Amino acid sequence: MSTVDPTRRPSLLDSRLLAEHPRPRSVAGWRHAHWLAVGTVCLGAFLGQLTASITALVFPELERAFDANFAAVEWVALAYLLVLVALLAPIGRLSDLVGRKTVYLGGFAVFALASLGAGLAGGLGTLVACRAVQAVGGAMMQANSVALVARGVPEHAMRTALGIQAAAQALGLALGPTLGGLLVQHLSWHWVFWINVPIGLLGIVAGWFLLPRTYPQGRPRRVGGDGGRFDLAGLLLLAGCSTALLLALSTASGLPLPAWAVAVLLLAAVLLALALARQEQRADRPLIPPGLINTPGIRTGLLVALVGYLLLFCPLVLGPVVLAGAGVPVATAGLVITALPAAFAVAATAGTGMLPDSWTDAARCRCGALVAALGLGLLTVLPTAPGVSVLPLVVAGYGLGLLLPANNALVMRAIPPASSAVGGGLVNMVRSLGTALGTALPVLGVHLAGPGAGGRSVLALLTLVALAAAALAGRVRTTAPRP
Repeated sequence: MSTVDPTRRPSLLDSRLLAEHPRPRSVAGWRHAHWLAVGTVCLGAFLGQLTASITALVFPELERAFDANFAAVEWVALAYLLVLVALLAPIGRLSDLVGRKTVYLGGFAVFALASLGAGLAGGLGTLVACRAVQAVGGAMMQANSVALVARGVPEHAMRTALGIQAAAQALGLALGPTLGGLLVQHLSWHWVFWINVPIGLLGIVAGWFLLPRTYPQGRPRRVGGDGGRFDLAGLLLLAGCSTALLLALSTASGLPLPAWAVAVLLLAAVLLALALARQEQRADRPLIPPGLINTPGIRTGLLVALVGYLLLFCPLVLGPVVLAGAGVPVATAGLVITALPAAFAVAATAGTGMLPDSWTDAARCRCGALVAALGLGLLTVLPTAPGVSVLPLVVAGYGLGLLLPANNALVMRAIPPASSAVGGGLVNMVRSLGTALGTALPVLGVHLAGPGAGGRSVLALLTLVALAAAALAGRVRTTAPRP
């Protein structure tokens, strides 16, 4: 029987603040209680994707409110994405130490407080800083959502639970543009951020009562002997490389930095990328395991995932600017842009049922990429008008909804079971990087050629990228490599 030393000072992990609290007995004893836990996780999934898609509708309004150019305003989105990429891995490991329920609920609190601050921001710099803090809360939720579902749901209900979570993400992604347009036109841009506050508070209350404890006694275990230290150097190099590349694109897009800064930042991005590759070869626990990345099929699958999310988010950022340049009201623009994520949501959750059962995931990838290329090509050549743009956006979104789930399934199937958590982290990482590039590319095109010609140039480039993705898609090996 273990004894407790009365003279020992309590550590941070032993504090009451971080100790996980159990659900009420009436909840824990109900045989369907695991669906209440899934619903709580769905709140976080919905909130994360709502934030991702709603922010683009506020860019034109922020330009006017802060008298800033598009290249500066885009950092309201980029700051969030960069911090998210940097923190997903370390917060996932911290959650093993502190407890996933504790970190998940803390994520709701940080997200809600940062959203309140973002709505109150009196300057663009303050708003960008609040968005960076908001990303801390987002990472705390995203790093734990799947693990909480796995912890709280019986094995036989796992696939259904993960499908419900994906549907919640799709709903947030689809609702964002419409809700953002209505809030900006009828209230103000502040409400695009304040809308997160009540959802965050609801998540805290629901999680406190409905999520099971991560550890049976409410105390986290001490993690040791895990094969090496966390790859902090790799994390810093990845964050530095991503930031330098996106800063270079922003400077080329009109960010008020000296012209020579573009070359310096691009050189820094290349050098940091080379240093990252070398670091990952030497690290005990590499952030980006070379053994997985160097497998041709997995490398190709991750590249297709990055391209897919770039294709998904680029029109979400570009569309409101192009439609605003054509004199379309912001609420109408939001409704039009919603067609893309709504079609993506339908295809991702139910669209594969419209394809032949005999088709492999590789065939579904190729089909999805070709359909997305068709939609983007139509957007390139058709007139910019609300009634005309809806159908091409639906086609593009539906194609991406077929492409990304099938490609991600191929990637995860090709990764050894022992590395599945690392593989999931890599997919999340390339998703965030693809989203960041999808935010930066439209800004560059609009800066160089204006909303009209620049928008069409970007769409033409996206069409070619989608065709390239169709050529690459499906080359992921369906048998896992040896560890």
